Amino acid sequence: MTQPPQQAILARIEQMDTTLAVATALADSGRSLDLDGLEVDMTRLCGALLMLPAGDGQALRPAVAGLLARLEGLSAALLR
Repeated sequence: MTQPPQQAILARIEQMDTTLAVATALADSGRSLDLDGLEVDMTRLCGALLMLPAGDGQALRPAVAGLLARLEGLSAALLR
């Protein structure tokens, strides 16, 4: 059985959050990162979000805001 689109996208957001947490930890430890795959995955996630009906997308706002905060944390770690 397949997941409703909103649940599938929420699962992808959670996976991306974990990926960003690992990337931030690696950046904090001084490791270099190849972010090409991350950019591709984030582009796909954003595209999937844009395809949702407005109400479904609004329900995911808190999760997306958390993801944005995690991304900003990675950005800060890369600048240190």
